[in-house]
Amino acid sequence: MAVLTIQDETATGSILNRLELEIAQEMLTVRELIARRVAQEVVAYNSRQQEVFQGLVQPTESERVLNGFRLLRRAKPVDTEEQLYKALEGFQQNSYFVLVNDRQVESLDEEVWLGSGATASFIKLTPLVGG
Repeated sequence: MAVLTIQDETATGSILNRLELEIAQEMLTVRELIARRVAQEVVAYNSRQQEVFQGLVQPTESERVLNGFRLLRRAKPVDTEEQLYKALEGFQQNSYFVLVNDRQVESLDEEVWLGSGATASFIKLTPLVGG
């Protein structure tokens, strides 16, 4: 089983978050990669119920804080399906883009190699104020 290193980065190259994801197969679609990443983030958050959710997309009923999102209603767990929908929609609307092994992927259905030593970077784009 290979370990994939995932980094969240800003457009200027600053690393916001780093996590490792165990991958059983070497080839996955970008859609499957995002789904596994989101599922791991949600399971980790829901099992620990930390104050701040560090994930790819902002959960409903949360506010942005330094290095993540603070949920406004802590008793309610984060929903995996809802987070996955938002993440896939964000990819399609260019809210972020994905580099796998330093190559930008273009489509959710594109297959990527994630064997030993592979890396995936999620570059989060911030909208311009006023335009």
